[in-house]
Amino acid sequence: MPLSASNLHVGDVHDEQVCYDLSRTQIVQYAGASGDYNPLHTDEPAAQHRGFPSVFAHGMLTMGMTGKMLTNWVGDGRLSRFGARFVNQVWPGDTLTAHATVREVREHDGQKLVELDLETTNEAGTVVLTGYATAQVD
Repeated sequence: MPLSASNLHVGDVHDEQVCYDLSRTQIVQYAGASGDYNPLHTDEPAAQHRGFPSVFAHGMLTMGMTGKMLTNWVGDGRLSRFGARFVNQVWPGDTLTAHATVREVREHDGQKLVELDLETTNEAGTVVLTGYATAQVD
């Protein structure tokens, strides 16, 4: 059933676990899919040489997983804006949960829109991504 503006209220929160126990394989697969083979994401000794304890996920991988939560909730083809800021690394073994909070429900040019604040956290509750989205709703 499509998300309805009449059922949304400022402050409503939707949560979804988007990744359980992130693997190094997933990180390397994302490197291949994106073409971003930065050694910080794919080469353990290189990451450690730069002062990191391990390789870590691409920010855009975290954003993609957050986007999965959005489209699962609002539906495909409904996002008109989606932006993010990467605030902490995502490490192998992390479990991520994406949260969307309704900031505003409004109408513009005859379309009902929901404005969302986004936050993705790891299993320790550390925020790894903040962002925003706008989606059309029925």
